[in-house]
Amino acid sequence: MDVRRLVRELWAGAPGRAGLILLTLLMLASLYVAVAYPADFGTARWASPAVWADLPKAAPPAWTQLLAGRRRVEHQVLEATAPAAVEEAGAYRTQVFELPFLHRADEAPTFLSLALEDVTYHARPPLVSVSLLRPDGHEITLYRQVVAGPRPGERSPYRRYVESPLRVVLSSEARAAEAVNTFLRQTYGAAPAAPGKSLAMRSGLTAALFGVPAESGGFQVLKGPYRARVRVTVQDARDTVGRVRLAVGGSVYGLMGTDALGRDLAQGLLFGLPVALLIGLATSTVSTGLGTALGLLSGYVGGRVDTAIQRAADVVANVPVLPLLIFMVFIGGTQLWLILLVLVAFSWPGLTIVVRSMALQLRGREEVEAARALGASRLRVMWRHVFPHAAAYVVAQMVFFAPSAILAEAGLSFLGLGDPSIPTWGQILEDGFRTGAVFLGYWWWVVPPGLLIVVTAVTFMLLALGLEPAVDPRLRGNRPWRS
Repeated sequence: MDVRRLVRELWAGAPGRAGLILLTLLMLASLYVAVAYPADFGTARWASPAVWADLPKAAPPAWTQLLAGRRRVEHQVLEATAPAAVEEAGAYRTQVFELPFLHRADEAPTFLSLALEDVTYHARPPLVSVSLLRPDGHEITLYRQVVAGPRPGERSPYRRYVESPLRVVLSSEARAAEAVNTFLRQTYGAAPAAPGKSLAMRSGLTAALFGVPAESGGFQVLKGPYRARVRVTVQDARDTVGRVRLAVGGSVYGLMGTDALGRDLAQGLLFGLPVALLIGLATSTVSTGLGTALGLLSGYVGGRVDTAIQRAADVVANVPVLPLLIFMVFIGGTQLWLILLVLVAFSWPGLTIVVRSMALQLRGREEVEAARALGASRLRVMWRHVFPHAAAYVVAQMVFFAPSAILAEAGLSFLGLGDPSIPTWGQILEDGFRTGAVFLGYWWWVVPPGLLIVVTAVTFMLLALGLEPAVDPRLRGNRPWRS
């Protein structure tokens, strides 16, 4: 088999050229994932809710705001590792962390979330307070809390929030709602419309924080520079705060949006690309090699070997693969290697039967007879004189097998039988349908993984179409796809 000739045949036609370009792009993206993503991305990141806690839930892609005709809130995460100022007041010191951001959207953020990491103190626990400075000059205190004190038997220095940060959703705090209501009453004279229900509670806390009361009811968005101010009051000068992080929740996020858990779908879809290619290429390569070897052996050796291989092929070809896959996964667990093993075990019969018929025709050729007369072994004759004539067809069939394996794995994952430690496109689809993404209108959770599965399958189909002239020489002078 001449690899250069096959590549030339592929590049000579439009389908093969398009398939090669798409395959190159997919391989480059897969290489990027292999270099940039950790090997345990599925278990350490994708399956960990804490990693995605700062992201908005079920947010559409950021580019959708271009179609909406209004400016929506883009998600922001602000961090500070050192105080902007230190205020002295007697025996106490107050470390002031400033987190400025600009609000230019036509709506209020969906939430405000604060996270504190690695708080160390030596004597008394620090007091943490958070306030929001608005463009109109008003400052509203949203949160005030003392860090957890020493535990029995614990020695100084005391460290808190090292492994997991203290996370507070400021827009859900009852004390923040009280502070906002007090601010509205004192500044704008907004009184409760009913017992226990103020204007802020009716319209939403973030709408009140990022707006001014409108005459028609509700709030008008107040655009401009905002500043979150975090004050940490300590007694010992050695007391420190490792990191302060503020998440300004957006209504849109990233290239592909987020799911109901706040996971970045772009990361999950990108990680699923090399997994899909691995499934397709590994399954097609192994099953093609197995089918070709059995077909050559059956057609060239003949006799009882031929009968045994053909009867085994007939039995395996008539076994329904999907119910067997479901049964095997149910018994052996949701492991990717088990899915690949079953796909390989039941993908070889068709190719074996076709290669056998080729070998039956080729074993009587003069070059085969001459090789046998010179004392060549059966293995050498099959490899050097029979296989090269069937190689082009075998390569084309290997390309055809790849999308079938990808679709089979996606179908299993969609049924909830995929490997949960490895995020795949089928699993993302299954999560979306199980959560009701279709009924809730979360199209960005369903359409992209489906399109990626189709594009990957079409890539291999285009390659197979481009290989047709190499499989059938009669097509070389009659290319309907010539460009």
